[in-house]
Amino acid sequence: MKSYLFITLLAISFAVQAQSNTANYKYIIVPEKFSFLKQVNQYGLNTLTKALFEEKGFTVYFDNTEIPQEIAADRCKALTVDLQEKNSMFVTNLTLLLKDCKGAVVIKSKEGKSREKEYNTSYNLALRDAFTTFNDFSYSADQPTMVTSNLPVTANTNIETKTAPVHIDQPTATKPEQKEALLYAQAISNGYQLIDATPKIVMTLLKTSVEDCYISNNGNANGIVIKKNGNWFFEYYKNNVLVSEKLSIKF
Repeated sequence: MKSYLFITLLAISFAVQAQSNTANYKYIIVPEKFSFLKQVNQYGLNTLTKALFEEKGFTVYFDNTEIPQEIAADRCKALTVDLQEKNSMFVTNLTLLLKDCKGAVVIKSKEGKSREKEYNTSYNLALRDAFTTFNDFSYSADQPTMVTSNLPVTANTNIETKTAPVHIDQPTATKPEQKEALLYAQAISNGYQLIDATPKIVMTLLKTSVEDCYISNNGNANGIVIKKNGNWFFEYYKNNVLVSEKLSIKF
């Protein structure tokens, strides 16, 4: 007896493959003045932003300096930083955005907050708080994988699925036990994208009507990511054999 649930979701995954366009980035461009401020490098935010990304191993330029020919010839080789402000009466709120050459937001930080009254201190603390989103991100010359991705094509996941008892009598290939690399779940409009520590987007998860079950694509295979006995697994078919890969995901 086949697993109706698995086959239904797998069929859907082929119909709504995530379009994951990846590119590697070494360079980051920081504006000399953020749009919500009146002065160049006001409160030292621009130099702080540059320094924080340089600490992660990236090559960072201000947009008013002479940039290398490699970037001048192709601005799509660099990401541009934007900073958004959303302050309340007592709290400074800043959000960091990394945008590609078309202006699309590639990575959005959490909203950094500070309740300090003195502007210079408050803005700096809020920026550093926002930057904690990038704590596990870095650029290495050996692994140049500051990876970006367009969000997956939105799928209509309000699909009635047959919930017959799951039973699979086909052979299942389970990969040898090894320590799984931790993947970070970043929310998108219709699910999550899983990012490793480089950061590289390695998989997309699309929501379904079944709890803890996602239509998934890792760029090579379509399948489902499902939670079983407290652990996450990526399951897909390869050469008519069901493969089950254990994942370590931090939501």
